[in-house]
Amino acid sequence: MAPAQAALPGIDAPSALAYHEAMACRRPENSARSAERAERTGCAERESTRRGVINYVAGFRLDDLPGTCRVNERGELTIGGVGASELVRRFGTPLYVFDEAHFRSRCREFQAALVRYYPASRLLYAGKAFLTTGLCRILRQEGLGLDAVSGGELHTAFAAGFPAAEIVFHGNNKTPDEVGLALRRGVGRFVVDSMDELHLLEEMASSLDRKARILLRLTPGIEAHTHSYIQTGQIDSKFGFPMVNGQAKQAVQAVKRLPHLELVGVHAHIGSQILETEPFRLLSRIMVEFMDQVRRETGWVLNELDLGGGFGIRYTAADDPPAVGEVIKAIAGTLREECAARGLPLPALMLEPGRALVGEAGVTLYTVGSRKEIPGVRTYVSVDGGMADNPRVALYQAEYACVLANRMLEPVEETVTVAGRYCESGDILVHEAMLPRARRGDILAVFSTGAYHYSMASNYNRVPRPAVVTVYGGRAEVLVERESYDDLIRLDRIPARLAEDGWAVAAVAVETVPAAGKTVMAAAAAQQAAAAQQAGAAEEAAAANRPVHPQPAAQRKQAAAGAGKMPAPAATAEQG
Repeated sequence: MAPAQAALPGIDAPSALAYHEAMACRRPENSARSAERAERTGCAERESTRRGVINYVAGFRLDDLPGTCRVNERGELTIGGVGASELVRRFGTPLYVFDEAHFRSRCREFQAALVRYYPASRLLYAGKAFLTTGLCRILRQEGLGLDAVSGGELHTAFAAGFPAAEIVFHGNNKTPDEVGLALRRGVGRFVVDSMDELHLLEEMASSLDRKARILLRLTPGIEAHTHSYIQTGQIDSKFGFPMVNGQAKQAVQAVKRLPHLELVGVHAHIGSQILETEPFRLLSRIMVEFMDQVRRETGWVLNELDLGGGFGIRYTAADDPPAVGEVIKAIAGTLREECAARGLPLPALMLEPGRALVGEAGVTLYTVGSRKEIPGVRTYVSVDGGMADNPRVALYQAEYACVLANRMLEPVEETVTVAGRYCESGDILVHEAMLPRARRGDILAVFSTGAYHYSMASNYNRVPRPAVVTVYGGRAEVLVERESYDDLIRLDRIPARLAEDGWAVAAVAVETVPAAGKTVMAAAAAQQAAAAQQAGAAEEAAAANRPVHPQPAAQRKQAAAGAGKMPAPAATAEQG
């Protein structure tokens, strides 16, 4: 999918062009490709844009929305041939929508580029981006292997019938239980991050009489131009063996003394959302150099090279990722040049894209709720989801494009901040969204939410997690059911001592709590005594057939509310 030009309906032509140029140049690494793209586009399209012939929304051309997203004759967003309003009617909001056709297309695009430029290769999907049993079936149909990082991801794959031999098992702190599971099921490769893990794996493989094939994860000292939290190739990282201080070579020597481990290759992953080809060229060069050093110093020829993932996608018009073929061609060319110069055989290449396959295949739908206008400052438009279903804005200051899915062709009227429903000031989804005037009940669609959204979702504020539906060929089917309130408490347990009469427990607790707590407990006891006294008076009155002087209404209400339970603590500034 070609990068989009940015312009927006409802903005006059000069402003639209200025918006496009500003967005395209927000990241320095994009400027060169943006200039090339502008040159390819030519003056004719610029002129047609000025005349309003080409329509745009959220910075994307209407004929170049992500994946199978289209706009129907009613001005409504459709995904996979299914209208947004139908999806909301059937499945509710918030709703993760998985564009299956686009995901399959991206898998095939990577596969085709590998076949063309580097046939001795294997494409693995990074399951941490998004993984369900249904997705595992799609991966199998498309011929991909799986990069898994936990026992839970392994279990998901096994439950879907995914072959263990096609799994590469990662993780900087694999537990003994996870290692045992992987060994017993015959996982194809282990990627090892530390000396400690080498010895754990040797011990467990020996006890099970297995031979584990491993790759050593290396940190090559490359700092990709991305957020510091998703840089992983620099020296100061929890991942892998550093190359520059000799620890990587020490790990190679250590493996020679461990009979149940077979070193087949090396692995590196330098970060995520990388929008250039040069970091991958540099990584390829450094890794081949290390493999050459290993051969010269130990005689071992390492036959496998895993360069991880990190390929960037388009979240907004500011993102201009290189084409898949461009990146793989650069990697393949560098490997051929470097191996030829050193007399090394070409290694089998593995790549592990996650975001690059599934990221743009995701769209999240929300229902618009309240508005809050602060004149001269900001307008907040709140939706029924937020940081619990998309924590990336809070974590990484991620940026997104969004639209009103039920009003796609209406002109932009305002710039608003799209806020979530959660009790955090930082619960923001889009800081500056250019939209028609949003109304309660509108459907807000946020693009490129396929990776690290459902997989990082939480139940913060005890809110159930959204459903995931796959759309394909005009059909919508559930991949993950929406959680219910009952799901929230399904694993909760009440200890037996808390199931007893609360006042009896409270009476004992008063002797062990601090003075401030005793005040609260004393109030509880007073409420209990007042309620008991009133009940006793009522019984006596009934016996004597005479009325009881009632308590004031406020006092009766307070006593009834307190009967049988602890009073609520005093409100503090942190609540809400």
